Amino acid sequence: MGSGRVFPALPAHLDPEEPFATSWWGNAWIDALEESALDRARLARGRTYAREGAVDTITVAPGRIVAYVHGSRPRPYRAEIRLGTMLPEHWDRFLDAVATDPAHIAALLDKDMPHALADAARRAGVQLLPGARELSPSCTCPDRGHPCKHAAALAYQTARLLDADPFVLLLLRGGEEQDLLDELSRRNAHKSAAEQQAAPPPLPDAPAEPSLPGTPARDALTSEYRPALPPPMAPPAHPGEPPVLPSLPGAPDPTSLEFLITDAAARAHAFLTTGTDPFTATSPWHDAVRLAASHPGLTGRRTFSRHFAELARSVGRTPADLARAAAAWRQGGEEGLAVLETPWDPPAGPFDRARGALAAADLPRMTIHRNALTNPDGTLQLRFGHDNRWYPYLSEPGADDWWPEGEADADVVGAVTGVVGA
Repeated sequence: MGSGRVFPALPAHLDPEEPFATSWWGNAWIDALEESALDRARLARGRTYAREGAVDTITVAPGRIVAYVHGSRPRPYRAEIRLGTMLPEHWDRFLDAVATDPAHIAALLDKDMPHALADAARRAGVQLLPGARELSPSCTCPDRGHPCKHAAALAYQTARLLDADPFVLLLLRGGEEQDLLDELSRRNAHKSAAEQQAAPPPLPDAPAEPSLPGTPARDALTSEYRPALPPPMAPPAHPGEPPVLPSLPGAPDPTSLEFLITDAAARAHAFLTTGTDPFTATSPWHDAVRLAASHPGLTGRRTFSRHFAELARSVGRTPADLARAAAAWRQGGEEGLAVLETPWDPPAGPFDRARGALAAADLPRMTIHRNALTNPDGTLQLRFGHDNRWYPYLSEPGADDWWPEGEADADVVGAVTGVVGA
């Protein structure tokens, strides 16, 4: 059975009257989702996300569907829905049920799943469509709803995929389209051969079937004409999403591999669009920080995934150290990390004029320590970088626990208002 299929993001469909599914099996999928949901409000929000086109590229593999879903925050969340796969004996019974009726095979080839086919599978003891509470959603967002709005959006968009192609459902259950069609062809040929052997021999004086002349397909398609190669395609606007890899005994962790593939795709995309690799790390620590800052599933502040903790441990740091450094990297790359880790004494110039600009904007007077300005209650700090930009940091009052927050800005007042408002 195959590893999966990748579907581009589906377009938004903002008409609230337009259904997510028109086929009976697509609606059965939605029924399974809604019957198992614990919060109707989250379902409603998920429908809105789906209609607005918030669900990115969808990857379908045996037993699971994965996509990044854009929510209220800048970085998308990784939503996943799991569904149990069928055992080999179930597939054997299903294929036997389909092969007994040529109309079933024709329906599948026509991307249709008539009730008669599903009924034949059910009589053979095979349940294709999910039942209530058989769908298992999860998401990297902090919401522990069942499902959260991001997973619900993914489920609604999946109904549109099922509508267009029932083989998506069969893939979820563990069967890849080409494997199933090859096996159906083999069983159908075996059935036809058995029927021919059982048929009575032709009468001795029966006329022979006429032999019609023909041309082998190989000769018909042979041509000496070789068209010129098309020009190279324009690079995509964004790096591609990784495929969903199967979980196999003894194999590397699929989530870790997906993480590495995401990074490789980002580097390849940057090299394709710029001609250089902008991610040349100066040390394993810098590379770990870059990875943590660039991958949606690894970002965090005070709650960390297992993979985040393993990445921190691999460079001898704590998850909190790595989370803080990743936040600094997102502010300004290597310069943002240098601002976090290395205080310095800036020369006279923009740094000295900063307090006057803050006072002119009616903002509180700040104290100076090396390249940092700190407000009187110890909750806001602005650090001046070698790139002449101001990097905002926030802390709880009196905690002296500074975290990079917001975006770096060449204007000191802009850096303040970007994190605390005007």
